[in-house]
Amino acid sequence: MGLFLIVLMCIATVLLIRNMNKRIRRLPDSFPVAGERDRVAEIARDDAGARSSGATTGAEVEAGRSAEAAGAAEPEVAGVPEEHSGSAAGNGADRS
Repeated sequence: MGLFLIVLMCIATVLLIRNMNKRIRRLPDSFPVAGERDRVAEIARDDAGARSSGATTGAEVEAGRSAEAAGAAEPEVAGVPEEHSGSAAGNGADRS
C-alpha cells in the first residue's frame, strides 16, 4: 500500500511539473513597465468614462475652441523648466 501511494504521488508531481512548464512557456518574454501600464489603463478608463457620460471626445471639439484654450494657457506654463514638467507620479526612469 505504501508503494502505491509513493507511485501515485510521483505521477501527480510529474503531471504538475508538466502543467507548470506549459504555462511558463506561454508567458511573454518581458512585461511592460508598471508605470506605463498604469498610464495606459488610466487613459482607457478616461476614454470609456467620456463615452458613457456623453462627453465629447477630442475629435468632436471645434478647432477654434481648442486653439483659444491652448493660447490662453501658454503664458502660465512658459516659466516652468523642462526638467520639472514631468508628472509627479513618475519614477524618474524615463528621464535622461
